[in-house]
Amino acid sequence: MRYGHTIINPDNLSHLCPENPERSDSGSAARHSGWVQTTDLLHALYARRLRRQVMAGPLPRHVGLIIDGNRRWARQQGMANPSIGHKYGADHISHVLTWCEGLGIDHLTVFLCSTENLQRRGDEEVAYLLRVIEQMVADRFDRPDARWRMHVAGLLDMLPDSTARALKSAVEATRTCDTGFHLTLAIGYGGRQEVIDALRELLYERAEAGESMRDLAATLSVDDIARHLYTAGQPDPDLVIRTSGEQRMSNFLLWQSAYSELYFCEAYWPAFREIDFLRALRSFAARQRRFGG
Repeated sequence: MRYGHTIINPDNLSHLCPENPERSDSGSAARHSGWVQTTDLLHALYARRLRRQVMAGPLPRHVGLIIDGNRRWARQQGMANPSIGHKYGADHISHVLTWCEGLGIDHLTVFLCSTENLQRRGDEEVAYLLRVIEQMVADRFDRPDARWRMHVAGLLDMLPDSTARALKSAVEATRTCDTGFHLTLAIGYGGRQEVIDALRELLYERAEAGESMRDLAATLSVDDIARHLYTAGQPDPDLVIRTSGEQRMSNFLLWQSAYSELYFCEAYWPAFREIDFLRALRSFAARQRRFGG
């Protein structure tokens, strides 16, 4: 493709996609505007190339997202209140849903807020984050034309009544959504607690059926526990992506991600671009999954 007097090869653009253009001084506005337009074009060409590569290989059916770095991104942008990054992060989720729809990825689980976040973060930050989540859920999912059926994974009892009501309302509003797309919001969620709750429910179930502990121990299987997880009935994630450069699971889908492929991205969540997502999918397609073998 020819742009100006330069021939652009869309198959050799990865090094031309920085996250932030540099600004030298106020007098460079015109040059900066032209640079941004050129960079946008390069991004579009590179995204098209990545999309072709990704569509040619195996795609994950279920992607898990640990959306990390909202506050650090806000500080990087010079925002006085870093918690505002949570608002930008929540808004960004809709972009990923659009990317998934275009690729036919029909299950997405997003880690919004852990049990540790609720217990250890400051009251003011937690309150702001939950208000942001309530607004996002009400605006984007609690509506008859929602394209994603919403599910919740976590302990709603740990949340304020207003947050729990907003989540339940959106779950009910999308219950009849028949597009085939499923979004699970992990909020007030902890992977260890999920396994404990699943085991507790299983014990109650077997006790009510008159089964002894010895009988349960003799027949206990992986499927018995999986049936009582918060995500029961959904496929395990094939790929888990974490943003912000951190390389840990942070108690996210510990049971379900036993055989998931992991991908760690340096970008903070609000700055996570479609090309970053496509790179993760390309990495997934290039791997030979062994499922423990």
